Amino acid sequence: MSDITTNSQPRSVRRSRPVSSYLLRRPKLRLLSLLALPMTWIIGVYIFSLFLLLITAFWNVDPFTSLVSPGFNLENFSLVLTNPSYIATSVRTLLIALTVTLVCIMFAVPLGIFMAKIARPWLRNALAVAITLPLWAGYLVKIIAMRLVFTEEGFFNWAMSPIGVRGPGFSVPIVILTLTYLWFPYMALPVYTAIRQIPPNLFDASSDMGAKGFTTVWRVVIPLIVPAMIAGSVFTFSLSLGDYLAARFTGGATQMIGSIIAANINLNPPVAAAYSMVPITFVVIYLAVARRTGSLERM
Repeated sequence: MSDITTNSQPRSVRRSRPVSSYLLRRPKLRLLSLLALPMTWIIGVYIFSLFLLLITAFWNVDPFTSLVSPGFNLENFSLVLTNPSYIATSVRTLLIALTVTLVCIMFAVPLGIFMAKIARPWLRNALAVAITLPLWAGYLVKIIAMRLVFTEEGFFNWAMSPIGVRGPGFSVPIVILTLTYLWFPYMALPVYTAIRQIPPNLFDASSDMGAKGFTTVWRVVIPLIVPAMIAGSVFTFSLSLGDYLAARFTGGATQMIGSIIAANINLNPPVAAAYSMVPITFVVIYLAVARRTGSLERM
């Protein structure tokens, strides 16, 4: 009887082994279980949606009924690539996105140096809260806030009226300022984190060799934080390319790629789908250039 008990005990132990022990002996199955959910989202939702968008770009629209019918033609892409209005809007949007990225870098680098190396802890924490504060509010709320600031009877004109200065009105500069306000945290936080990791002795060594403040920033700080700036620029550049509400509420007559896509989404979905390939192409080219610099490998 005792032999039967001792022999049956290992079997019950084997049956109660956790799933982790089972997966530990099967690395391929473990890898598959880890990647199943994210790959389902990336391939099954994101990439598949883009694939459907690309297919729609080749479809036809009946000029009389405005009904969309499946087909294959390159007229939509030809219109996007040859229409002067579409070309001008694409170039304008690209320049706005690049300008927003450069402005974010120009503000993020000195702010990051001050926060990481100069500011007291309480001031550093206060600035960190101030940087992330825009992320607490809704996207549309922040755009409406900027519209109220720069409207004709808004805060900016009221504050500057004693010295005879008036705002530029709703135009491209206000769009750039609005997008900078929206996406600046995505640049400031990685830049600040990268600067904080720079050893203080590098600043001391630069000072001992006679380098001034600007030279130290240009020769020491900038090369070390390039991966952080690339990481932040991916967000500021791509998010600015796809935005259209900022142009709609603060740009006046300014049109961006998103504005034309939104205008055609009901009137001519295939043209909207074809034009949606333009910002995707810009982002792919931008990532390819960033990859050739080697910054993405060091992120």
